[in-house]
Amino acid sequence: MGWRISQPLAGLAIAAPLALGVAATPSARHGDRVFTFTDAAIVEASGLVVEDGLFLTTNDSGDTGRVFAVDRSGHTVGVTHWSDDPTDTEALAPGGHGFVWVGDIGDNTGRRSSIEIARVPVGSVARTVRPTTYRLRYPDGATDAETLLRDPVSGRLYVASKSVFGGVLYAVPEHLDASGTNRLDPVGRVLPVATDGSFFPDGKHLIVRNYSTAVVYAWPSMQPVGSFALPSQHQGEGISVAADGKVYVTSEGPRAPVLEVTLPPRIRAAVVPAVSAGPASDSPSASAGTAISSPTDPAEVEPTSRDAWPWVMGGLLAVVAFVVFLRAIRPR
Repeated sequence: MGWRISQPLAGLAIAAPLALGVAATPSARHGDRVFTFTDAAIVEASGLVVEDGLFLTTNDSGDTGRVFAVDRSGHTVGVTHWSDDPTDTEALAPGGHGFVWVGDIGDNTGRRSSIEIARVPVGSVARTVRPTTYRLRYPDGATDAETLLRDPVSGRLYVASKSVFGGVLYAVPEHLDASGTNRLDPVGRVLPVATDGSFFPDGKHLIVRNYSTAVVYAWPSMQPVGSFALPSQHQGEGISVAADGKVYVTSEGPRAPVLEVTLPPRIRAAVVPAVSAGPASDSPSASAGTAISSPTDPAEVEPTSRDAWPWVMGGLLAVVAFVVFLRAIRPR
């Protein structure tokens, strides 16, 4: 869903942490148009997964729970209805073997006591399903989020929060309990106002985007590899890395284009070994849908002080900007 503050303040709040942490470099290209969504029902594409030749997306809040499967011509070839009244569906992550994980994780008002995820079948067919849903709870209270990722090696899921001062990446429990609430554990920091993310094929890097910028991180250290500007979009809330390592982005809005983005040379050089290695096969626990294993548990990797200080400084700059903004509009 859209997230609004005054434009000058938003620009400084988003740019300052990035400038202090990882200097953004221009993207190598502005993005090559792959296709445009032709389905009039796809009006607020939030989240993107590219798998098995299909582009999978979902509308965010205001729609019923459904996942659209779109081919490279832009035509919808399948729709899976999985819920009549989700709270705020905002994200998708690969689910393996013809499935995606759907994230009902949006919380713009910060009032939800828990969020939900579900593993949903997708493909070139119209169907209605009632999947098992799993409740997740943050350790520090209600939090807005629009990003759901899945490690292709371990099958473990992660949620990245959406905050102007920089988000937090949380690990979903290895084994999900359908009857209780599953606690999320913080594992690292991500860029401000995260709207989507994806792992690279062999799980050694991940990418997280906001409305204008993407950052590539090494995994599981969460050390930034580099950041780059994304093509201008109406409201960019989708990014996915396909099995061949190609990066795709999309946006909310009717007839939104899907673009292929070329990584800047310096970043591509860092991730090419991961890309050329190809995707790892799904682990048995991931395909089962209820157990998500992790051979190297990133929940035990603490964010380093080198990660933390740029976000703190960025937050301070944003606060200063807000004070200046308030003084500027105060009646004299």
